[in-house]
Amino acid sequence: MLFCSHVLMLVRPIKVSALRTRCRSYIEVDYERIRDFGPDRAASEWLLRCGASVRYQGYERWQQDYNGLPPGPLGKYKIQAIDATESCIMYQGFDYLDGLEHVEEIKLRKCIYIEDACLERLSKTVTLQESLRRLEIISCGNVGDKGIIALHSLSNLEYLFLCDLPGIREKQKTLELLQKARPTLQVELDLV
Repeated sequence: MLFCSHVLMLVRPIKVSALRTRCRSYIEVDYERIRDFGPDRAASEWLLRCGASVRYQGYERWQQDYNGLPPGPLGKYKIQAIDATESCIMYQGFDYLDGLEHVEEIKLRKCIYIEDACLERLSKTVTLQESLRRLEIISCGNVGDKGIIALHSLSNLEYLFLCDLPGIREKQKTLELLQKARPTLQVELDLV
């Protein structure tokens, strides 16, 4: 009996289930909240509830605690960077990114729900097409060639780091298509 309990502790299926439950509770976009409190505040709340962190324009410190979100007048805090490392952000919540005009950097690391459709949606967000300068996609197993190619729409993207993305099947062709569409884009690869 002791052996069985140790095996169950090693498997830890509860962690994934708890993450899914937490994520599902945040996927419904609250458009009234976006309207009433502004896109930056609403996006901050969604991102932090999903386990991401944000950095505001003019601040060095990363905001990680939902309960510690700074108060202030509408529009005072503008998101400049998003670190979604090991967060549960997913496609259904990407409407929160509409209207973010100051995001220069996004890090997607070990995001199990990020897939090609997410990158396509990100690339179609007009405000991000204009503001986003740096993007890192690391260990997001559901990202493939289609999602990476869609990034060509981010017209001001200067730096793209891709690492540990097993879903990319045609690495050379994908990179060539991306660089043909965006010749000034600096792409750093660490794909096996």
